[in-house]
Amino acid sequence: MPTRQERADAVRNRAAILAAAADLFDRADATTVSVQEIARSAGVSKAAVFRHFGDRSGLIQHILEPRAAALRDAVTDGPPPLGPGAPPAAALTAYLDALLDFVYRNRVLIRAFEYLGPDAYYTNAASRFWIAELGRRLAAVDPHRDADYLAHAVFTALRADVLDYLHTVPGMTRPRIRTGLHTLATGAPPPDDRTPRRRARRTSAD
Repeated sequence: MPTRQERADAVRNRAAILAAAADLFDRADATTVSVQEIARSAGVSKAAVFRHFGDRSGLIQHILEPRAAALRDAVTDGPPPLGPGAPPAAALTAYLDALLDFVYRNRVLIRAFEYLGPDAYYTNAASRFWIAELGRRLAAVDPHRDADYLAHAVFTALRADVLDYLHTVPGMTRPRIRTGLHTLATGAPPPDDRTPRRRARRTSAD
């Protein structure tokens, strides 16, 4: 049975590993960060990392879980408009913004999970909650639309790899991506939108 000192050391090492990994993952592509690099930054052995978290995926999951839990608490118990009690349109606007902000800030970590399986992005417990809540808020704004389908379509647009592609290849700004996300969800840009309107190209038939 471990002594009190050994238990305290284990808790301290676990916290050090999480802090070091979060810092490294937030500053670089998660695929380029090695367990050895995390262990060195935390001041522990590679074996300690594996002992506490199993593998790199387990470590990433432990970093993301408290961040996702904080957002979920804000959605279920926080003040409006993100929390309960806001008018439907304001509640949907706040929720879309919160999801976009969460994915954008954590996209390096989230990308590590998007390819764990063919349906992993949609079927994990956190995603099922986000999709269900998104469908509920969409239905509250317009009960005549297929909220379940639309929730899955909008959630697909929030994939971390999609946001990375839009940002790095076509060079879309975050405000433009936000406007597109809201337009996809509701058919209109957000009320406070300030992005310039892009005119559709005219064809020879016009």
